[in-house]
Amino acid sequence: MKKRVAVLGATGSIGRSALDVLRAAKDDFEVVLLSSHTSSDPLLECAGNFPGAVLALSGDTAKPGDTRIAYYGTAALLKAIASSGADIAVNGISGAAGLAPSLAVLDTGAALALANKETMVMAAPLVQERAAAKKGRIFPVDSEHAAIYNLLRAHGSDTLEEILLTASGGPFRTMPREKMAAVTPAEALAHPTWKMGPKITIDSSTMANKGLEVIEAAGLFSVPADRVKVVVHPQSIVHSMIRLRDGAVYAQLSKPDMRLPIHQALYGDACVPCPFGRLDFDNLSLSFEKPDFERFPMLALAYRAAEKGGLYPAVYNGANEIAVASFLKNAAAFLDIPKIVEYVLSKNWKEGKFDLESVLDADHRARLIAGEYIAKNLEK
Repeated sequence: MKKRVAVLGATGSIGRSALDVLRAAKDDFEVVLLSSHTSSDPLLECAGNFPGAVLALSGDTAKPGDTRIAYYGTAALLKAIASSGADIAVNGISGAAGLAPSLAVLDTGAALALANKETMVMAAPLVQERAAAKKGRIFPVDSEHAAIYNLLRAHGSDTLEEILLTASGGPFRTMPREKMAAVTPAEALAHPTWKMGPKITIDSSTMANKGLEVIEAAGLFSVPADRVKVVVHPQSIVHSMIRLRDGAVYAQLSKPDMRLPIHQALYGDACVPCPFGRLDFDNLSLSFEKPDFERFPMLALAYRAAEKGGLYPAVYNGANEIAVASFLKNAAAFLDIPKIVEYVLSKNWKEGKFDLESVLDADHRARLIAGEYIAKNLEK
């Protein structure tokens, strides 16, 4: 019997990679739901290869002639997920908007192939609780977390000493900090090894993406953030490593191709031949170095948010989303991004309780404070 699959964020970089995998394995999978935010024409184009899929547009309203699209709006997307009958859903939605769909997937009892790191950054305890309640599996799709998942599955977690997350270092890995003041959005969007959406690409250039992944790893694998270390690896061939208590380090290597971790997530714990990401060792050279926390303060701020816990990771994420959006609109400079996030984190975010309502409220307030800071201090 074919596994029924929903692809959320089907028109983004993760979604398109997932559709590549699904096209290559039509005998094993049936696509039952495809969603996008506002990209109606690309969504209809994606659906051409999957005529049985229900279509949802979460960020737009119905337009004349769009009879192929069945669901419009955020609330409608959650209803579409609930009624899709999917066995597994790939969540490739960008940003905090991916949290509610992740929870909706887990509430159905379906497995969640999770590329939306904000789900775990903002609300890891709640997400794990929902998964346990419905016995839903979470398969990481970030290449780093997929690597860790498979390494821990092979070697066990009882003897784990630390997780070693690899980072490409982004396009400004060797740039002196004083030169970063003049970095343009176009320069920051030129990632040296990965082809991704604009938000995650900017996050990679500031190393905020790696900070988010540190928090995500702590939530996914139930380890303190101080046991998640970052290693800069410019070639993006080693996707992450684990160190066991005896000192041995085990690594996962493949080409930088997101279709491999998506393939692994879709097949679950089964090891099925995959045409994507296969590595050729001819002329292969690997290098590693320490991250520079002074030139990339977003990484240090992520550890600070993780250490404080509670709502602070959600605040870090929300403030960063506003800062990145402002940078892309030339309303903030590249080096303003960590200033904005640090300012918002400096507020008191200690909560009386931790539930979905408080997380969403903190996210909302963090965005407002970040916007006010930008308007007062940066915009001309």
